[in-house]
Amino acid sequence: MKNIFYSLTGLIGLMLFTSACQKDVSNRTSNLPALQSSNLDLNAGTWKPVLLSRPDSFAVAAPVATTSPLYTADLFEIKALQKSLTRDQENSIKYWAAGGVMRWNEIMRGLVAKYNLPVVAGTDGTYAIPNTANPLAYPLFPFTNPPYAARAYAYISAAQYDALLACWFYKTKYNRAAPYNFDSSVSAKFVNKTVLPSYPSEAAVLAGVTAEMMKLLFPGEIGNIQNIAIQQEQAAIMSGAATRADVTAGEALGRQVAEMFIARARGDNAGKAVGTPTDWANFVDVTKSQGLIPWISLESPQRPPMLPLFSKVKPFLFDSATVVSLRPDPPPAVGSDQMNKDVAEVKQYVNNVTRKNIGIVEFWADGVGTYTPPGHWNAIAAEDFINQNYSEVRWARNLALLNMTEMDAAIVCWDVKYHYFNARPSQVDPSIKTLTGIPNFPAYISGHSTFSGAAATILGYLVPENASKYAAMAEEAGLSRLVGGIHYRTDCEVGLSVGNKIGGYAILKAQNDGAN
Repeated sequence: MKNIFYSLTGLIGLMLFTSACQKDVSNRTSNLPALQSSNLDLNAGTWKPVLLSRPDSFAVAAPVATTSPLYTADLFEIKALQKSLTRDQENSIKYWAAGGVMRWNEIMRGLVAKYNLPVVAGTDGTYAIPNTANPLAYPLFPFTNPPYAARAYAYISAAQYDALLACWFYKTKYNRAAPYNFDSSVSAKFVNKTVLPSYPSEAAVLAGVTAEMMKLLFPGEIGNIQNIAIQQEQAAIMSGAATRADVTAGEALGRQVAEMFIARARGDNAGKAVGTPTDWANFVDVTKSQGLIPWISLESPQRPPMLPLFSKVKPFLFDSATVVSLRPDPPPAVGSDQMNKDVAEVKQYVNNVTRKNIGIVEFWADGVGTYTPPGHWNAIAAEDFINQNYSEVRWARNLALLNMTEMDAAIVCWDVKYHYFNARPSQVDPSIKTLTGIPNFPAYISGHSTFSGAAATILGYLVPENASKYAAMAEEAGLSRLVGGIHYRTDCEVGLSVGNKIGGYAILKAQNDGAN
């Protein structure tokens, strides 16, 4: 990246946008103190990566000697910058000092909310599909519906984790002291001094890997993300934590790691998840052939089902055969005594609305214009992680575990939904008036419940003192869909159970990644 300063306008604008789009489920983070890790995790270079075969899969050349003119020039750059920091530059340092992984997660949630807008029907009553080849034309690519959002969170988090493992490996290998530790005339500006080596820079690794991933996931935001990445790198230099050479090496390493994840993403079948009209009709035909009532879109005009082939996307935590093995027993058939009972319960809730239930429905709605259910659980996790004093690399590891779990929960949940193609309560009984929007995909199993069960399970492992809180929140998230009139109790209970099982795979991965 160019050795220039960019205005904070883009960063502040995105921060404001992010704040406006996110629910108030996390602490206000604008004035957080600098990250103070209780453990620097100096052995993280030995942990097991997600895609890299080993943390040193990509070579990072040794830094120049600290006695060289090049290193001296880098120190002079820091000293000159620190003598004349502007208010905006100080604010930028403080912003990033709170934690790079956390900040990128916030920015990611804001982008998901920005793009979580379904396509409007054309004058001919059809819906165009966002096109990766022309992402800036309407409809904008991507439409960050829950499965797409879960996938995006997963790829960003997992790539950041692998990149930081590589970063930590080379930090400990070369063991070059941070500028503020090497030269007493370099101050630690708005950051906490640590003994963490500075080469390569973890801030630049994060900037490089995230910016590169965004080219694939949010092509309409490349310029904004590039500017924000530069600001993070500049903040690291101005703070005295890294030299220009540390940043250059870190950014290059991050971008190399990103290329591995981009290659995986291009071949994970997500591009085929929309399906075709033939696929859509086949779901209806198969359901009818079984003597069952198929789900139909309740929108007008009818919208094609959302990502009916997302079940074919390649998971992170297990293989495709496991996706099928996690498929639960079928739901009660429409017209059966159990289904009639379930429909009556839904109707009872929507006809007897309470203030408490409205609050639950609104808190967990996570619909259009929000960061989706997976993003909601990211916000919940981030609030609690802030209080754990994690290192950057452990932040990345824990968010990677959460988000790989959420992506795989989306895959399994969508497999179940389109395997059974079950009608929603308001389709079975049109007199049911929901308290929130009706998602454009089958009922069984509840996505909210599946996402929440999965998230609560892995978060309960990572922050065990909060396990009961997460379990209660997951229960409430599922309940919100029942009292809101868009799911049956069976959808929610089975969704939670399936989510818990998926979270168990994440726990198994965590127990064997060397980070405990």
